[in-house]
Amino acid sequence: MSLTDWLARDAVTVARDLIGARLLVDGVGGTIVETEAYDPADPASHSFGGPRPRNAAMFGPVGRAYVYRIYGAHWCFNIVCDRTRPGSAVLIRALEPTDGLDVMTTRRGTDDPRNLCSGPGKLCQALAIDKALDHAPLDAPPFVLEPGQPPASLAIGPRIGITKGVDTPWRFGLKGSPFLSRPFRG
Repeated sequence: MSLTDWLARDAVTVARDLIGARLLVDGVGGTIVETEAYDPADPASHSFGGPRPRNAAMFGPVGRAYVYRIYGAHWCFNIVCDRTRPGSAVLIRALEPTDGLDVMTTRRGTDDPRNLCSGPGKLCQALAIDKALDHAPLDAPPFVLEPGQPPASLAIGPRIGITKGVDTPWRFGLKGSPFLSRPFRG
């Protein structure tokens, strides 16, 4: 199955299956340990209410990056998915850093591996993801995205930092990982 076909499935399935996948940007990155799913019927999604200039990448081809800024300070990286429901994407919340640790340490100003990519803003800073990569295809440089082995145990819970759809259990993580942005409840 091609990467695009793998990502063409619904956002919840893709978000679950991205746990354990390998993500690199110009050779820097690691293993995805936390994600959140969003689709166009979800009031918490940027695509809710239809296409606009800011969310245009979400309505474009599957397998592209959707990059946006939050709080005027931090970039967030999403993977556009679901060929049948344009406007679907998966937010990559955290990675276990494995490749280019020295580069990430310099970019983040910390040598604590648990603090390099443990949140969407930290991850984007560590991997140098910004608006220039919005709409970029994930099956071509600077990206490498490779499916991984399914995790032995998956944590599931409500998403973080939203005000609508707060109880929707579309946050997924590698259970027990020290690299999560925040622990899962329960």
